[in-house]
Amino acid sequence: MIEALTSLSAFDKVAGTSFAETAPVQRAAALPVQAAAPAGAEFGDIMAQFATQARDALRMGEKTSIAGIKGTASAQQVVEAVMSAEQSLQTVVAIRDKVVAAYLELSRMPI
Repeated sequence: MIEALTSLSAFDKVAGTSFAETAPVQRAAALPVQAAAPAGAEFGDIMAQFATQARDALRMGEKTSIAGIKGTASAQQVVEAVMSAEQSLQTVVAIRDKVVAAYLELSRMPI
């Protein structure tokens, strides 16, 4: 079951990285919120960067949970990492829902 938790291939495809490239277990950190996009930044690049950050938060939550099961991480670290991962996942789902709704609205427009 633990092996199933570490499979995030959809995020890997978006970010263009593999699971082997992730950092070791660290303390959970919230995703940084940027006040404004840098000049000349493409929407796709910004979304790819966000997907990478969300994937990293999910992986950190999984690794910290596994470390907690092994007894190498404190309960506070596990809770913080899981809460951060949950928040990232909820944000990704909300963005996906908005993109799907926009696509459906565009597909209903007369040509």
